Amino acid sequence: MAVAERWANRLGPIVTRYAIVALLLLFGAMKWTPDEAKGIMPLVAHSPLWGWLYGPLGVQGTSIFFGVFEVTAGLAMATRPWLPLVSAAGSAFCIIMFLTTLSFLITTPGLLASPGGGFVMKDAVLLGGALWTLGEALAARGRQTSMEVIGRRERGVHRKLDCRFR
Repeated sequence: MAVAERWANRLGPIVTRYAIVALLLLFGAMKWTPDEAKGIMPLVAHSPLWGWLYGPLGVQGTSIFFGVFEVTAGLAMATRPWLPLVSAAGSAFCIIMFLTTLSFLITTPGLLASPGGGFVMKDAVLLGGALWTLGEALAARGRQTSMEVIGRRERGVHRKLDCRFR
């Protein structure tokens, strides 16, 4: 059991983060297609937060607007091994995106009872993943900062803070 637990604890976070990244990149890229732009129109048009975008941006422009944010959030989340704080920002933005998508269940008449409602409900799982990746990336940033301080101390690079005015 210990081996299975160890593998699950090592692979689970990687699969969770990069599955979300893959979906964001895929769905974000699809926002540039006319079919996807038409597909999200009933959801966005009924939203009091986002429906106004159709006036200045049109159908395709509004879809691309959302696609840019999805791709950007996905790319930011993918930076976790190198830039955990950037990854945390991507996860935080995903939380906002997934809550926005889930709000369509309330603002779009009949959506919950339709097949599209089930598709939108997937964002509840993605929301949980984004919350987890946010916490994990922030914890990694804390560990990274601690290791940087320890490394400086070991190399004798620490300096005393001199607060005297000169």
